Amino acid sequence: MNLEDRVMRSIAKRHGVVILRAELKRLGSPAQLSRVLSNLVKTKRLVRVGVGIYAKTRPNKFTHELAPAATFEDIAAEVFRKLGIDIAPGKLAHDYNAGKTTQVPMLAMVDTGRRRITRRISLGSRFITYERSGVHRRKEQQA
Repeated sequence: MNLEDRVMRSIAKRHGVVILRAELKRLGSPAQLSRVLSNLVKTKRLVRVGVGIYAKTRPNKFTHELAPAATFEDIAAEVFRKLGIDIAPGKLAHDYNAGKTTQVPMLAMVDTGRRRITRRISLGSRFITYERSGVHRRKEQQA
């Protein structure tokens, strides 16, 4: 069984949509893994979301082409969960969810609290924007 088959089998067994390169490092050398992941992205069996971050794909039921297996927001939330980064919705989403405004936020923005993050997470033309409030809104809501 070649490395590509082993990687695909490992990915298929995972419950989530997001795959970190670090989770696959035991399967082969860094150069071999880079080659296999690059090939999987070219054949659209995986989608690259960021540096060392990939998402599974599945056939779109309308176009029958391979597309990401979850929405961009779900993929981003799973990425942050796997990386151990505590985030909260951005100020615009917070205001919309609280009923303070009726304008639906168009940008995917997350609040990182005091933490400074520069990691780029994107899918197609969509990307995550970071804002720092100093304190998470989630903690404010608990008080």
